[in-house]
Amino acid sequence: MSLEPADGVEQRLSDSPYVERIYRAGPAAGALPARMRSVANSNWEFVVWRDRGQTHVSVRGPETVPTVLELGPGTGETVGIIFRHGAFLAPMPVPELVDTAVSSPHSTARSFVLQGQEWEIPAYDNADVFVDRLVRAGLLVRDPLVTDVLRGDATTLVTPRSVQRRVAAATGLTQGAIRQIERARQAVLLLRQGIPAVEVAQRTGYHDQPHLARSLTRFTGRTASQLRRADGEEMLSLLYKTEVEVRP
Repeated sequence: MSLEPADGVEQRLSDSPYVERIYRAGPAAGALPARMRSVANSNWEFVVWRDRGQTHVSVRGPETVPTVLELGPGTGETVGIIFRHGAFLAPMPVPELVDTAVSSPHSTARSFVLQGQEWEIPAYDNADVFVDRLVRAGLLVRDPLVTDVLRGDATTLVTPRSVQRRVAAATGLTQGAIRQIERARQAVLLLRQGIPAVEVAQRTGYHDQPHLARSLTRFTGRTASQLRRADGEEMLSLLYKTEVEVRP
């Protein structure tokens, strides 16, 4: 299902249990501002972007801090596949990807190299086919227990310590870090809907407004009032509500 484009980004859901969301930014989704503020994100993603006629492909790990990217006049379309918690590329341990990215050693407008093999570059409309191919090739796997635990489901089949190890292995982060990041992202969504900060703090489980303010500064680099104001020169990275349980 395709969702309404916003802030120069078009996004859609996927039927794949491996995929959280698929998006594209650029000419097809609307004009882009001068820069993008990438807020902290607990998911990893596969990204294809075009810049000044060159095609680039990379796997970006979870981001625990905000960053600002300049969007120059030569910036073309970007297509991204955001993967669900628990899904990971077997040859690329997610813990080694946190706050960094790994680029393909060779990419053209039509193909790129992954694990020594040439793959067709996915487009926004056929990204699910690309994901299925990764699964069939044994490169993309998932630990469903991680997805269930982060959603808040209780499990008695494994010990708490084993759960912690499996979450860290599949996501590169602890359960606590994931919930902190997702809580801040949900707070941003509510603030941008015009909901007062005091109510946002209550809804998302912060102790009080100062607690909310510290979290926003840490994970977005912005205050509540700054996030509420529209900035024509800067867009925020894609925000959406996830299944992660964020309340303590």
